[in-house]
Amino acid sequence: MLRTMVTATNTLNQLQHKLDLIGNNLANTNTHGFKSSNASFQELLYQQFNNDKADEAPRQSPLGIRYGVGAALGQASMNSKVGTLQITNRDLDFALTKQRQYFNVLMPTEAGEKVAYTRQGAFYVSPIDNGQLMLVTSEGYPVANAAGQPITFADDVQSYFIQSNGTLGLKLNDGTTAEIELGVTVIERPNLMEHLSGTYSVLPSNLAELGVIENDAITNLQGAARSGIGMENNALESSNVDMQKEMTDLITVQRNYQFNSRAITLADQMMGLINGIR
Repeated sequence: MLRTMVTATNTLNQLQHKLDLIGNNLANTNTHGFKSSNASFQELLYQQFNNDKADEAPRQSPLGIRYGVGAALGQASMNSKVGTLQITNRDLDFALTKQRQYFNVLMPTEAGEKVAYTRQGAFYVSPIDNGQLMLVTSEGYPVANAAGQPITFADDVQSYFIQSNGTLGLKLNDGTTAEIELGVTVIERPNLMEHLSGTYSVLPSNLAELGVIENDAITNLQGAARSGIGMENNALESSNVDMQKEMTDLITVQRNYQFNSRAITLADQMMGLINGIR
């Protein structure tokens, strides 16, 4: 009976992680640029007890009994499907239209400034010294250009527009225009990325320990490669969370949680009966 309780407890712990994953997806249904995650269960180690050799009865079932020790949650995988575009008619709202392409954002960390990646393209301008403006995210993080530097420009801008190759156009008050290349990176292996908060992800600090070099994990689009960028102006990418799928998964996990909880209760009752025998 103790083994039954251990097996059910192991599974309950993993089911809780699955519930947390589903809850995070549902909580970000309306977060622009958010990508849902999914994880499946895999069986833990089991022990095989074969039937006695004298048992020669014909059967289709395995010749023995398997005692498992529960299930574990497999590696979470990110759904890279592009979300639907929401038209906002706002000059500084940009939407990436191709999979695994991300804006580059400079985010402060304990170890110093680090490049973070996001598909949330709702940008703003923030005044800095000497009559300059800086392009920032809604949280105030600087947006990086193709060279990895913060995007700054004079404050005499009349309007903004974006080209399909990720070039930000500035129409100045004197009628002239200026162009700035937004930093865009293709994340080749999204499951390696370390999630920070919201839609922001960074390369893990132990990338070398994982046996992966940076060029295999990400590709910074430079020069001629920028022709492969897909970007729309006056629009934002909606979350790609499938509400119906998440609710179905939530019900399934809740039923499994109830089943394993009941298994622990029954095992406890049976142990009580055995201990009560005189």
